Amino acid sequence: MFAGAARAGLIDRVAIGLSGLCLVHCLASTILLAVLASAGGVLLHPAIHEIGLLLAIGLGMIALGRGVAEHGFMMPAAVGGLGLGVMAGALSLPHDGGEVMYTILGVAILALGHDLNRRAVI
Repeated sequence: MFAGAARAGLIDRVAIGLSGLCLVHCLASTILLAVLASAGGVLLHPAIHEIGLLLAIGLGMIALGRGVAEHGFMMPAAVGGLGLGVMAGALSLPHDGGEVMYTILGVAILALGHDLNRRAVI
Protein backbone atom coordinates (compact mmCIF):
# COMPACT_ATOMS: atom_id res chain seq x y z
CA MET A 1 0.00 0.00 0.00
CA PHE A 2 2.89 2.36 0.70
CA ALA A 3 4.11 2.11 -2.90
CA GLY A 4 0.65 3.03 -4.16
CA ALA A 5 0.50 6.05 -1.86
CA ALA A 6 3.97 7.14 -2.93
CA ARG A 7 3.00 6.78 -6.58
CA ALA A 8 -0.16 8.83 -6.01
CA GLY A 9 1.92 11.49 -4.27
CA LEU A 10 4.32 11.56 -7.19
CA ILE A 11 1.45 11.95 -9.65
CA ASP A 12 0.10 14.81 -7.56
CA ARG A 13 3.48 16.54 -7.46
CA VAL A 14 3.85 16.18 -11.22
CA ALA A 15 0.32 17.54 -11.75
CA ILE A 16 1.03 20.50 -9.47
CA GLY A 17 4.27 21.14 -11.33
CA LEU A 18 2.52 21.04 -14.69
CA SER A 19 -0.11 23.46 -13.40
CA GLY A 20 2.64 25.80 -12.27
CA LEU A 21 4.36 25.54 -15.65
CA CYS A 22 1.08 26.35 -17.36
CA LEU A 23 0.69 29.44 -15.19
CA VAL A 24 4.25 30.57 -15.93
CA HIS A 25 3.72 29.95 -19.64
CA CYS A 26 0.53 32.02 -19.74
CA LEU A 27 2.02 34.91 -17.80
CA ALA A 28 5.31 34.82 -19.69
CA SER A 29 3.53 34.73 -23.05
CA THR A 30 1.49 37.79 -22.16
CA ILE A 31 4.50 39.70 -20.89
CA LEU A 32 6.65 38.61 -23.84
CA LEU A 33 4.08 39.79 -26.37
CA ALA A 34 3.85 43.16 -24.63
CA VAL A 35 7.64 43.51 -24.56
CA LEU A 36 8.05 42.44 -28.18
CA ALA A 37 5.48 44.98 -29.30
CA SER A 38 7.38 47.80 -27.65
CA ALA A 39 10.99 46.60 -27.95
CA GLY A 40 11.05 44.52 -31.13
CA GLY A 41 13.75 46.66 -32.69
CA VAL A 42 16.08 46.13 -29.75
CA LEU A 43 15.67 42.35 -29.80
CA LEU A 44 16.39 42.18 -33.53
CA HIS A 45 19.61 44.21 -33.25
CA PRO A 46 22.61 42.22 -34.59
CA ALA A 47 24.56 42.81 -31.36
CA ILE A 48 22.06 40.62 -29.48
CA HIS A 49 22.91 37.69 -31.76
CA GLU A 50 26.64 38.34 -31.51
CA ILE A 51 26.56 38.54 -27.72
CA GLY A 52 24.46 35.37 -27.58
CA LEU A 53 26.95 33.56 -29.78
CA LEU A 54 29.84 34.71 -27.59
CA LEU A 55 28.04 33.43 -24.51
CA ALA A 56 27.33 30.10 -26.24
CA ILE A 57 30.98 29.77 -27.26
CA GLY A 58 32.18 30.57 -23.74
CA LEU A 59 29.81 28.14 -22.04
CA GLY A 60 30.52 25.52 -24.70
CA MET A 61 34.27 25.79 -24.15
CA ILE A 62 33.84 25.44 -20.40
CA ALA A 63 31.26 22.64 -20.35
CA LEU A 64 32.42 20.61 -23.35
CA GLY A 65 36.10 21.12 -22.52
CA ARG A 66 35.47 19.97 -18.96
CA GLY A 67 33.70 16.93 -20.36
CA VAL A 68 36.66 15.95 -22.53
CA ALA A 69 38.99 16.34 -19.53
CA GLU A 70 36.73 14.27 -17.26
CA HIS A 71 35.48 11.46 -19.48
CA GLY A 72 37.89 11.65 -22.41
CA PHE A 73 35.26 11.46 -25.14
CA MET A 74 35.73 13.96 -27.99
CA MET A 75 32.41 13.29 -29.74
CA PRO A 76 30.29 15.61 -27.54
CA ALA A 77 32.77 18.45 -28.02
CA ALA A 78 32.93 17.82 -31.78
CA VAL A 79 29.14 17.83 -32.09
CA GLY A 80 28.91 20.96 -29.95
CA GLY A 81 31.63 22.64 -32.02
CA LEU A 82 29.69 21.87 -35.19
CA GLY A 83 26.61 23.47 -33.67
CA LEU A 84 28.60 26.57 -32.73
CA GLY A 85 29.99 26.73 -36.25
CA VAL A 86 26.53 26.58 -37.78
CA MET A 87 25.38 29.32 -35.39
CA ALA A 88 28.36 31.48 -36.31
CA GLY A 89 27.76 30.93 -40.02
CA ALA A 90 24.12 31.94 -39.60
CA LEU A 91 25.24 35.42 -38.55
CA SER A 92 26.47 36.03 -42.10
CA LEU A 93 23.05 35.33 -43.63
CA PRO A 94 20.33 37.94 -44.24
CA HIS A 95 17.38 38.15 -41.83
CA ASP A 96 14.95 36.82 -44.45
CA GLY A 97 14.46 33.47 -42.73
CA GLY A 98 17.69 31.69 -43.63
CA GLU A 99 19.46 33.06 -40.58
CA VAL A 100 16.68 31.88 -38.30
CA MET A 101 16.62 28.37 -39.74
CA TYR A 102 20.39 27.92 -39.52
CA THR A 103 20.51 29.42 -36.04
CA ILE A 104 17.83 26.98 -34.85
CA LEU A 105 19.71 24.09 -36.49
CA GLY A 106 22.97 25.19 -34.85
CA VAL A 107 21.33 25.55 -31.45
CA ALA A 108 19.80 22.07 -31.77
CA ILE A 109 23.17 20.54 -32.72
CA LEU A 110 24.88 22.35 -29.84
CA ALA A 111 22.20 21.11 -27.43
CA LEU A 112 22.80 17.57 -28.70
CA GLY A 113 26.52 17.98 -27.98
CA HIS A 114 25.76 19.14 -24.44
CA ASP A 115 23.34 16.22 -23.95
CA LEU A 116 25.97 13.74 -25.18
CA ASN A 117 28.47 15.37 -22.82
CA ARG A 118 26.03 15.05 -19.91
CA ARG A 119 25.36 11.39 -20.65
CA ALA A 120 29.00 10.39 -21.13
CA VAL A 121 30.37 8.25 -18.35
CA ILE A 122 33.85 7.10 -17.48
